[in-house]
Amino acid sequence: MKRILFLTGTRADFGKIKSLIEICDKAEQFEVDIFVTGMHMHKQYGETVIEIERCGFSNLFKFFNYTSETTMDLTLAKTIDGFSGYIKENKPDLIIVHGDRVEALAGAIVGALNNILVGHIEGGEVSGTIDELIRHSVSKLSHFHFVSNDLAKKRLVQMGELESQVFVIGSPDIDVMFSNSLPELVKVKEYYQIPFDRFSVVLFHPVTTEVDQIEGYANVLAETLLKDSGNYVVIFPNNDMGTSQILKAYGKFNNHPRFKVFPSLRFEYFLTLLKNAEFIIGNSSAGIREAPYYGVPSINLGSRQKNRASGDSIIHSDFSMESIKEAISQARSQGKGAKAFDFGQGNSNQLFLEIISNPEFWTASHQKQFNDLPL
Repeated sequence: MKRILFLTGTRADFGKIKSLIEICDKAEQFEVDIFVTGMHMHKQYGETVIEIERCGFSNLFKFFNYTSETTMDLTLAKTIDGFSGYIKENKPDLIIVHGDRVEALAGAIVGALNNILVGHIEGGEVSGTIDELIRHSVSKLSHFHFVSNDLAKKRLVQMGELESQVFVIGSPDIDVMFSNSLPELVKVKEYYQIPFDRFSVVLFHPVTTEVDQIEGYANVLAETLLKDSGNYVVIFPNNDMGTSQILKAYGKFNNHPRFKVFPSLRFEYFLTLLKNAEFIIGNSSAGIREAPYYGVPSINLGSRQKNRASGDSIIHSDFSMESIKEAISQARSQGKGAKAFDFGQGNSNQLFLEIISNPEFWTASHQKQFNDLPL
């Protein structure tokens, strides 16, 4: 029996890997462990480890990786320390990490330096800010890559990764988006006490390479939405540098009848809200990935998602009030559109299980090779 260890540090990456955890947990040939850390453990962000526990997974380990100074380098160092101790006790055969957070980087570093196979979900993507540097670093520390599409695969091969160890499975959150597990809208609105018939979603994260400008960005966004007539479901940002400035700006929404502000939402509940929203505004990957799958317009603010996939339903805006107002008007006028399908067909978990169930998968060398392309 092979032991697979999944690492999760945020509500977003857990949503991406949940279907993979579930299908492996049900497979007799695998034993599944989950290392839970990061935002999941913080009350300010909804203590979302509770949602993972409610899924019924048996082997959960919780680790608090915050330091008194929550800079990314110190968070990385503390996560490495905690994760290293855990894997030495539990000895996994494969570590699975996702995306571009420092927790994923910690997991890949610990795995690579301890001669343990590492699989990276959704490598080969491009984006702005520090996220892109982290994502590509994780890819170079990983032995296997489970990517969203052929373009991501091409980038990894360009980076010297062996094509035979890059697998296109789509984006695993699509599995959840079109599953039967999504709750009805009426249930979601009742659970979170959302009174709106029509609403939009706000999900805006700090841009670490523009941290000195975040306060201004957040204030312009908040003031623009206050002057608008629509209703908004606002979700806290992630915990990168600059979060406090965004939360301070969100204080303007306190006790306002057109705004409901939440530290976090259950992933399936969030998807139901997104599916039924007028539009999503901010700079989350949800506006690039999930929203187009539902045909929901998304307003992408600034540079955080720079160079990522785009489509007809994605409206780009800078941080001027006039530009944001114009983007909101455009989103409302265009309404729901054609659904995009660039990141798989909702069977990522099945493809993932087939790949790791192949005995040849486990014969891969722990010693990585650089694959030189013809000049």
